[in-house]
Amino acid sequence: MINVSCQTILNCTRNVTIRCANNFTCTSLKLMRFYSAIRTNTQTPKKVTITTLQNLYTNNEPITVLTAHDYPSGLFVEKTGIEICLVGDSLGMVALGRKSVNQTTIEEMLHHCRAVSRGAKNPFLVGDMPFGSYETSSKDALRNAIRYIKEGNMEAIKLEGGSEMARTIHQITSIGIPVLGHIGLTPQRQSSLGGFRVQGKTAKQAIKLLYDAKALQRAGCFAIVLEAIPGPVATYITEQLQIPTIGIGAGSGTSGQVLVQQDMLGIYDRFVPKFCKQYAKLDQLIIEAIEAYREEVKSRAFPAEEHSYPINDDELKTFLDIMKKEKE
Repeated sequence: MINVSCQTILNCTRNVTIRCANNFTCTSLKLMRFYSAIRTNTQTPKKVTITTLQNLYTNNEPITVLTAHDYPSGLFVEKTGIEICLVGDSLGMVALGRKSVNQTTIEEMLHHCRAVSRGAKNPFLVGDMPFGSYETSSKDALRNAIRYIKEGNMEAIKLEGGSEMARTIHQITSIGIPVLGHIGLTPQRQSSLGGFRVQGKTAKQAIKLLYDAKALQRAGCFAIVLEAIPGPVATYITEQLQIPTIGIGAGSGTSGQVLVQQDMLGIYDRFVPKFCKQYAKLDQLIIEAIEAYREEVKSRAFPAEEHSYPINDDELKTFLDIMKKEKE
């Protein structure tokens, strides 16, 4: 039995038994088509802007952030009312199958940014700058940030690092490109951190994170991602700032939350971070659907008549007669 949300169930290619999030057992339902998500918000969505995010923060309403890496995943974000769509460099792992994010190139990121932007029209679009695209110099960072806006169709960029990146961030924001900061566990630097480890577990580390957050705020970041930080520390940092914090493995006291889409949908096969709640296990449902397809092809049950195109009987007879004469 598979636990999924009722909203993820519509049509399936075979009989399955599913327990939804509301604890109703749904039998003989059909899995919704993976590439045609339904709209859950019946109101006409409005374009999310920096002002929208500032108003949510002022009203103490949590900001929702979700990653996307292509047109379909961008469309899912579009149709569910998520405020920020992040094209994260995590796609190097969850979409391209690499062992780390550090091999992801800026050309790959721009390619995926463009694809996401075709599906996610209303969320605020943020593109993640990959390792090596902003550390070498502020000039390189500025040039590449501009590419995200002009070539990637993004509205903001995200980069990792604390006070050491403040000057670079200031130069990017000074020309009107919004920047989302990122401190705590910074995946691009995980080798120097000893792996994917929680940050801020000592008083000294927590103080450093607070100083970094304030430095990024002064540099002009519109928000800051706090990753893998003890909840009380992340909450305290949030309370000391005048800009939103977006938590991922940082407790519920931040101004919003972000997850990687493949993680929360149960599609990524290698590991699930402790901080990630899986709202569905789509990998099992997708595998069942593909297995059913294979079985029906092997048994010639697919394609059925309704999946085929007809031809007029007279035209078919004429065609066969002509072919017969040619063979003679």
